[in-house]
Amino acid sequence: MKKYLAATEYIDWKHPEVLTKASGLSAGADSINDVARRCFEFVRDDIKHSWDYQLNPVTCRASDVLLAGTGYCYAKSHLLAALLRANNIPAALCYQRLTITDNTPPFCLHGLNAVYLPDYGWYRLDARGNKPGVAAEFCPPVEQLAFPIIADGEADLPEIWDSPLPEVVQALTKNHSFQQVADNLPDIELLPFAREG
Repeated sequence: MKKYLAATEYIDWKHPEVLTKASGLSAGADSINDVARRCFEFVRDDIKHSWDYQLNPVTCRASDVLLAGTGYCYAKSHLLAALLRANNIPAALCYQRLTITDNTPPFCLHGLNAVYLPDYGWYRLDARGNKPGVAAEFCPPVEQLAFPIIADGEADLPEIWDSPLPEVVQALTKNHSFQQVADNLPDIELLPFAREG
């Protein structure tokens, strides 16, 4: 579990502002689940999704997301991981591959998290921000993510990552406005599953 508690370049939970926010969110909590829920709801509700609100700057590092108050789903997942890790709760990054519009190609990655809860194991949660048609919640053991997988070519990627994918970091560090990110959303090719038999 050590790697899911580590401070990294983009999940920089040892930053003073992140530590202060993490401590405030956990104050008075009576369980790990309560701390995890508070961290999730803070990132979901108080950090504005860059595209939904048409906001700059483009953020990637957790501390920058917190200080700017905005981020794409990927950046918000970096902040949630940082807040959880700062509270000594193992946290990982997860991805879905989704269509961008109308359930047809092109595709892009969507960033979310997994948190390790002692009562349930790894539990995925999606703090991208709710809006009409999007209602992600913290209700373990049931997952209630922002987006279902419905179209051919979409997928829940099974991996849990300790650091962001390079494609995500590149999209958030090489593009300098929310519109540029939207025009260059990261994607990966899905590996074919080997047939058993």
